[in-house]
Amino acid sequence: QDRLAESGGGSVHAGGSLTLSCQASGYIYTTHSMAWFRQVPGKDREGVATLDNDDITTYADSVKGRFTISEDKAKNILYLQMNSLAPEDSGMYYCAAHVGALVPGHHLETGQFEYWGQGIPVDVSS
Repeated sequence: QDRLAESGGGSVHAGGSLTLSCQASGYIYTTHSMAWFRQVPGKDREGVATLDNDDITTYADSVKGRFTISEDKAKNILYLQMNSLAPEDSGMYYCAAHVGALVPGHHLETGQFEYWGQGIPVDVSS
């Protein structure tokens, strides 16, 4: 079964760090285009970071310099290292995958991805 399973979320104080992991399985591989999104109640899901099939990374302006997306190809795991966390980083974080290349200029859009994890909560307190 094609599956994405997130882990590593939790609660942290502002200024702290968390690392999210996403285990891909089935026919989903981290060599495909992968991404992290987040969503808070009442708002649309927003793209946080992508790592495409050519290993090119894209970040939302709000996380540049603080978050790093990476992968372990051997273990088929996608990571999101989050540093200098702020309360506005709180939300449900989702791992996503697309088999193939992403449309240039649209890397952070939900419509680019057909596989989604269940999500994991991140809570940053002030």
